Amino acid sequence: MILFSSSRRAAWMLGLSSLAFVMPAAAMAAPSTAAAAPAPLSSLVAKVDIPYEQFTLRNGLRVIVHTDRKAPVVAISVWYHVGSRFEPAGKTGFAHLFEHLMFYGSENADGPFFGRLEDIGATDWNGTTWFDRTNYFETVPTGALDRALFLESDRMGHLLGAVTQVKLDTQRGVVQNEKRMGENEPYGLVEYAQLAAMLPEGHPYRHSTIGSMADLNAASLGDVQNWFKTHYGPNNAVLVLAGDIDVATAKAKAEKWFGNVAAGPAPQDVDATVPTLGQDVEKVMHDNVAATRLYRNWIVPGVNSPDLQQLDLAMSVFGGLGSSRLDNILVKEEKVAVAVKASIQPFEKLSIAEITVDVKPGADPVAVGKRLDQLLADYLAKGPSNDEVLRAATQQVSGTISGLEKVGGFSGKAVALAEGAVYSGDPGKYKKDLAAYAAATPQSVSEAARKWLSRPVFRLTVAPGERSAEDNALAGNATHKPAYFRDPKAPAPVAAQPPAPTRIAEPPIEPVADLVFPKVEHAKLKNGIPIVFARRATVPVVRVSVSFDAGNAADDKAKLGTAALTTALLDEGTKTRSSVQIAEEQERLGASIGAKNGMDSTTVGLYALKPNLDASLGLLSDIVRNPAFDPKEVERLRGQLLTRIAAEKTEPMPIAQRLLPPLLYGQAHPYGIPFTGSGTESGVKAVVRQDLTAFHDTWLRPDNATIFVTGDTTLAEIMPLLEKRFGDWKAPAAQKGTKLFRMDRMARPARIILVDKPQSPQSMILAGVLTNKQGMDNPVDLITANEVLGGSTTSRLIMDLRETKGWAYYAGTALPGVKETIPLLVYAPVQTDKTGESIIAARKDIGDFLTAKGITEAERNQTINSQILSLPGSFETSTDLLGAMMRNDLLGRPDNYYETLPATYRAMKAADMDKAAREAINADRLIWVVVGDAKLVRPQLDAVGLPVEMGTLAD
Repeated sequence: MILFSSSRRAAWMLGLSSLAFVMPAAAMAAPSTAAAAPAPLSSLVAKVDIPYEQFTLRNGLRVIVHTDRKAPVVAISVWYHVGSRFEPAGKTGFAHLFEHLMFYGSENADGPFFGRLEDIGATDWNGTTWFDRTNYFETVPTGALDRALFLESDRMGHLLGAVTQVKLDTQRGVVQNEKRMGENEPYGLVEYAQLAAMLPEGHPYRHSTIGSMADLNAASLGDVQNWFKTHYGPNNAVLVLAGDIDVATAKAKAEKWFGNVAAGPAPQDVDATVPTLGQDVEKVMHDNVAATRLYRNWIVPGVNSPDLQQLDLAMSVFGGLGSSRLDNILVKEEKVAVAVKASIQPFEKLSIAEITVDVKPGADPVAVGKRLDQLLADYLAKGPSNDEVLRAATQQVSGTISGLEKVGGFSGKAVALAEGAVYSGDPGKYKKDLAAYAAATPQSVSEAARKWLSRPVFRLTVAPGERSAEDNALAGNATHKPAYFRDPKAPAPVAAQPPAPTRIAEPPIEPVADLVFPKVEHAKLKNGIPIVFARRATVPVVRVSVSFDAGNAADDKAKLGTAALTTALLDEGTKTRSSVQIAEEQERLGASIGAKNGMDSTTVGLYALKPNLDASLGLLSDIVRNPAFDPKEVERLRGQLLTRIAAEKTEPMPIAQRLLPPLLYGQAHPYGIPFTGSGTESGVKAVVRQDLTAFHDTWLRPDNATIFVTGDTTLAEIMPLLEKRFGDWKAPAAQKGTKLFRMDRMARPARIILVDKPQSPQSMILAGVLTNKQGMDNPVDLITANEVLGGSTTSRLIMDLRETKGWAYYAGTALPGVKETIPLLVYAPVQTDKTGESIIAARKDIGDFLTAKGITEAERNQTINSQILSLPGSFETSTDLLGAMMRNDLLGRPDNYYETLPATYRAMKAADMDKAAREAINADRLIWVVVGDAKLVRPQLDAVGLPVEMGTLAD
């Protein structure tokens, strides 16, 4: 996957989001446990519809068109029916490597594709590779549609003249760093073990999409050309256009840009059986993990089997729902597990059924495994209840409705249409799937479960310990001798001379109107709680967020983790509902509630289907107002939080996130706490129930709350419902909480802190320095300047470390949107042998940016254009809108803030951006945290020129 880390993702990656809206939400009402009757599932399914028309060009390109005029944007999704299962032996990882090469220029548009996308304000853009397909997608302003189609058609029809050995070598290094990054995570070798155990030699799904190092190293320029010619013809692709477009326009544009692309060879499918193990297979692996994880896996049929939806429901009931059998028994009742999951990972020709149980530290994994198998046997024998099947199906339909609010991205309407067309030859396959979910019965679910899950199982245990050489070899990083497609010792295929390029002029961008932000309305409940509302009626859902001025910054310094434990317990029981009842009510209503802490705020978020809104608000109100903090639940959730902290101490980025903040802010500052928000081990152990009730009374109270609402309703409709549920809420007698933001006077010299992570194939670098700006200052010049330094996919840092040097899969800088003092964060996971050089390079890039090599006019223009043109696509959904309203409120900005940005950007000069960055950032004071294998990394760090000290995570 490309999956770049742009500034829009940086806060999420770094765990520093100033907001904490948790999508999905809700279910019932007041202090009564009687469940309200939900809307019939059939009526919900009837509301899911993506009208489309399709046509096929003479060259075989299938085009699917869906009109949605809610925003002046069009989603483009190009799916090629080729993935890693089409790779010959000795060429593993090749489909994914080629996906990367598709982002690095074509004959008429050379240079990074993502830079050109940013130029035209593209949002939700990416490229991904999986076993069965490779896809490329972006959402663009309507006025930029011709430019985007030109770019997609040029890389479909005119790529090879722009693919060079230098590009191949660079992207080979980037992909290998992506592979190292995945393997560096806890449980990072599991997929290799699963595929090797469950699929026979030669099976097309047996190798991981990321591939092996040896095969990646063997890829030649001739191989690249042959892959493109074989698989990337228009007759092996589907183009979906969804959004502000009609069929007539789509036909003209598709013919104009794709009509002259020559068809490729007739696509050749690679079939795959659904194998069954001859007997149960057991394997034990060791890894640097906090909890032993038990796996149960089966190969089951692919997406076109009528059994798949039934199996999906069976797995949801057993371990996927919040009220699942496994969660209720192993986690809540017997308390021998801290997390469970059961799900289906669907593919075209087969799927993988997986059950996982994270064993509670101190419990016997062998005994828990036996108990798991007993519960599964009992479930297969007796089957689910009608209520369980209905709840699972309702959640599935509700989730589908939520995803279809977008036209593109990873889960929008374009994806649903393209996936059906590619895998099933039917863009409307999603409707048939939903109908199958709605029609499921306990009998149909039981029959499918018994048919497929009674077969021999692969039992895998991953226990804490050091990775073995045998397990590392599964990743394909060791010397091995596969049946090569060609002998890597023999001469590589000669690269063909590309044909003379066909010169095609890049079309201009048509005028794009500035953002028109939806009308924001304000009201107050009778008890004074402010209501902030905006309508977004694309799908029949409503999202509500009850936001409190609290967050991790309000955590108890003496008992860090109090805030995290409080929010975790909100939906684990009220004075009239148990945690199981809460989970079941949400599922019946197709709703979801979640509480979370950002740095500056605590939010309890609700996602509700409109027909079930009143009941959902009732459950939200009960959770917010009446948490029970039952002592048994406190101890259970305490155990889960302690396990989470232990897990963070095994993961590269969370290790750095825990260590860096106190070094930047000092221990006394509200932000001088682990950015992960989980607290400390000693703090969580020290919390008593009284601390939780005190935190709730001090911070989560009506006179400290604001309620935000977006979705398919009106202010007139929602106000009586909110008044009914929250209007009589009175503040407790306890004094409302306040935060004291102060800095200590301790020196914070620049240095490197090295945390030893033995056997790490990569080093995680996270550096930081405090700026002289606060979020309330609204430093737009500084934030825009950061786009050039490290905030965008064409920023200097990522272009250097990833695209030029090939040492990192991603790299960047971030200015998290906190309310008070903003830090500049620098991050990059880099290959181990380039750790020291990467820090030296990053320091030089930042230093040059702040001194002799300021922002160029070209960088200024690209950044400003990107920021302005991307605004219309940035608020497409009710979730986007809700987040924007909450950010404006947090940072004291007016409702029309985003509408004023285009004028602000146009007035901004390169010199203004330089001035803002140079005044705010002192790069000489950056503190660097490095998480990696000390014996390999320490000698490199000694050459950087900064003091180096060893760091630990005792707490």
